[in-house]
Amino acid sequence: MSSAAPTLLTPGPLTTSLRTRQAMLQDWGSWDDSFNRLTASLCEQLLAIINGASSHHCVPLQGSGTFAVEAAIGTLVPRDGHVLVLINGAYGKRLAKICDVLGRRFSTFETAEDQPTTAADVERLLNADPGITHVALIHCETSTGILNPLLEIANVVAKQGKRLIIDAMSSFGALPVDAQETPFDALIAASGKCLEGVPGMGFVFARKDALAHAAGNSHSLAMDLHDQHTYMAKTGQWRFTPPTHVVAALHEALAQYNEQGGLPARHQRYTKNCQTLLDGMATLGIRSFVPAAIQAPIIVTFHAPKDPRYQFKDFYERVKAKGFILYPGKLTQVDTFRVGCIGHVTHADMQAAVNAVAQVLDEMQVLDI
Repeated sequence: MSSAAPTLLTPGPLTTSLRTRQAMLQDWGSWDDSFNRLTASLCEQLLAIINGASSHHCVPLQGSGTFAVEAAIGTLVPRDGHVLVLINGAYGKRLAKICDVLGRRFSTFETAEDQPTTAADVERLLNADPGITHVALIHCETSTGILNPLLEIANVVAKQGKRLIIDAMSSFGALPVDAQETPFDALIAASGKCLEGVPGMGFVFARKDALAHAAGNSHSLAMDLHDQHTYMAKTGQWRFTPPTHVVAALHEALAQYNEQGGLPARHQRYTKNCQTLLDGMATLGIRSFVPAAIQAPIIVTFHAPKDPRYQFKDFYERVKAKGFILYPGKLTQVDTFRVGCIGHVTHADMQAAVNAVAQVLDEMQVLDI
């Protein structure tokens, strides 16, 4: 990458390593044995991260993370199922919209964007409506950075005899989830997040018995995870043209992930990135939106300065000129901006970004923070 290329402090796509980018220089035949082995190795390594080889299948899918979420809902929720969608941000709302578009019956429970859903909430809702068959949860809500209590909610869902679908797009690979301790029918993630690959491939960890009983559920040929898994298990190949370069890049990113110490090391680096960011912004008087106790070390939402001289577009372009790309806010009621802590970056990069923000605010003469 050119030294002039900005660092992406975003929740994905994100800054990747040179080795990961170089892995995309080779072309692959989609039916070639070497590529089939690459796919099989990838799925095996992904399952190992959640200790899921004995209980779940890893089903890869072309497309963004949202493609994989839609595939999981469409495949694993029967057409007469009823999904309880837990919402405290934009991605929970997107999950509810997916249910609506697919014609799956759903109910929603929405908390404030800085308030996690609790296990007690879920237990009360399931007791009130025994017709609910599935619960859908965003583990780390990317629109704010809030962390929802996955294990506690998963245990309540299992105790009630219901099935859990987890959108772990922004947490998988950095926050620990053990499939033998956390009961779920599906956990969904993608290539371009905490594993530090490039975007273009989602994957679903589907409980083996749930997937086996999902034939005929899907609304879509391309997004039928049961059909995708059955075909791959039989032939070793993807049903339709795979994102070969994305697969190769993720395989290389996983090699680095393991060399660097796997999930504990990735979590530690992101946590240090996040704390450096929070501490640095606090010295500038910029407040984070989510309370520290429920802040995931993935992305941080900050309150925008109140000064009328602050305009996000100008702020964004000035910070970009200093080498860092930030994200706009995604809240409807509060003016915010977001800074990602993930990707091939260190705490030194985060401190440099804070310094850039300080310089830009001074240039813009923003005084009322």
